[in-house]
Amino acid sequence: MVKLKPEYYQNSDVIFLAQDLLGKILFTKKNEEITAGIITETEAYFGEADKASHAYGGLRTLRTEAMFQTGGYSYVYLCYGIHHLFNIVVSQENDPKSVLVRAVEPYEGLSVIESRRNRPASDKTISSGPGSVCKALGIDMKFNKKPLNGEEIWIEDSGLQYSQDDIASTPRIGVAYAGEHALLPFRFYLKKNRYVSKK
Repeated sequence: MVKLKPEYYQNSDVIFLAQDLLGKILFTKKNEEITAGIITETEAYFGEADKASHAYGGLRTLRTEAMFQTGGYSYVYLCYGIHHLFNIVVSQENDPKSVLVRAVEPYEGLSVIESRRNRPASDKTISSGPGSVCKALGIDMKFNKKPLNGEEIWIEDSGLQYSQDDIASTPRIGVAYAGEHALLPFRFYLKKNRYVSKK
């Protein structure tokens, strides 16, 4: 397997990337411990015109500034003051599109993941849901604005490929405030994988 190159993330088609990232493997290195999970669920956010996006209307704050970077960097934020959520910044600089990783299947460093989550890797809740992903892989605010081909956090191509029949598409979760944009079918997950937050 090889790390995805920066140009992979600079594609402006966030819907394509949200689906293509399924099956890719997200790695972290924290305290010299490497953990990884196969990406099984994502959500696409299409930037300034997306009422569900933190960057809606071109909003630039200390928190959202990460989204305006060139594709290939991380955007991590704290939700409800409790859960860290990990997003992949895509497209070009100043085009704040992103893909939220909502679930992964434990792949490497299982004992570390189990210790962080206090449950066995066979329990699908160990890494299903965006907050659980970050807990399992040790992602916190220190991972914000990091290049995704570096030594702290990166994504590798596993060679796994899926057809449209393998992928479910539903409205995004937890964005009721976005009005009609809350109904857009921009959440994607692998139908046959049980490490998914909600089917």
